[in-house]
Amino acid sequence: MTAPIQPNIPEKMKAIAALAAKETNTTKNLVEISLPTPVPTHRDILVKIKAVSINPVDTKIRKRHAAQSDDTDPKVLGWDAAGTIVAVGDEVTNFKVGDDVWYAGELTRQGSNAEYQLVDERLVSLKPKSLNFADAAAMPLTILTAWEMLFDRLQIKQDDNKCLLIIGAAGGVGSIMIQLAKLLTQKIIIGTASRPESEEWLNEMGCHHIINHRELLVPQIKELHLPAIPTIVSLNLTGQHLEEIAELIAPQGKFGLIDDPLTFDISAFKQKSVSIHWEFMYTRSLFKTEDMSQQHTILKEAAEMIDSGRLKSTMNHHFGKLTLENLKAAHEFIETHSAIGKVVLEGF
Repeated sequence: MTAPIQPNIPEKMKAIAALAAKETNTTKNLVEISLPTPVPTHRDILVKIKAVSINPVDTKIRKRHAAQSDDTDPKVLGWDAAGTIVAVGDEVTNFKVGDDVWYAGELTRQGSNAEYQLVDERLVSLKPKSLNFADAAAMPLTILTAWEMLFDRLQIKQDDNKCLLIIGAAGGVGSIMIQLAKLLTQKIIIGTASRPESEEWLNEMGCHHIINHRELLVPQIKELHLPAIPTIVSLNLTGQHLEEIAELIAPQGKFGLIDDPLTFDISAFKQKSVSIHWEFMYTRSLFKTEDMSQQHTILKEAAEMIDSGRLKSTMNHHFGKLTLENLKAAHEFIETHSAIGKVVLEGF
């Protein structure tokens, strides 16, 4: 049975959406619209959005939606969010109205660039008490991506003291991956950066060694005189580094990636029996896997780590309120590939 809209919740809400049949290489297809405020049923909660962060996936989905036919419904983007629960479905057990939460949502539903959003409780945890909404919104998607890559895909153990190379480490995922690897393993962490400010950021996050990904990786690694590298993660521009990754990785090593190289010839990894691991944070929600609630557990553990002072927010660019103008500017900034840490907008 569908619950009625509560008296303090408006029947209509503001949202910023991507339109179809528009230019794919600009932000011109982003518009402000009015939508019916959704009503939670079953395991859904309704969250009043307080802050969001922008990720590369936002810009990719915007472009993809612009290329659709003009009879396609507007798509509300945004997947990282922090806010307050204002209504719950009849099967919700983990949360109540008034709880402050954070989450990364799912691809197949309307996103967080709106006043209110429906989200399955299995993807949500209580927001860290020590963070404001903006700092909290910066983190869920990257925490889940980094955590799943390190511990679900690559299955790194707590006592692992061998080398981990993270290519493109100064972005959102790399920033949290460094912290998690340093806190929860014994890994020697090598991160790549290309600018003085991103090198400084990696030092702050806890990298042991930093090299430049705009130069050849192999000679830089050799200069460090480190043991062989059994674990390599590439977070962007993987196609540009594949040959060197294949040369650097140790026999029987593990290689993980999250981006979408135009071509990917895995034959270079055959002689070393290297395993390839793709991480896609939305897999659990997209296929409603039996362990879908693991994302709730990961975010809950991360919140405890933040509140104990062991993990810190990676918010580094605040673009002001969630307005159409500011959201367009945030998308355009993300597309420069120069963001260090995370990009956040706060409040409508």
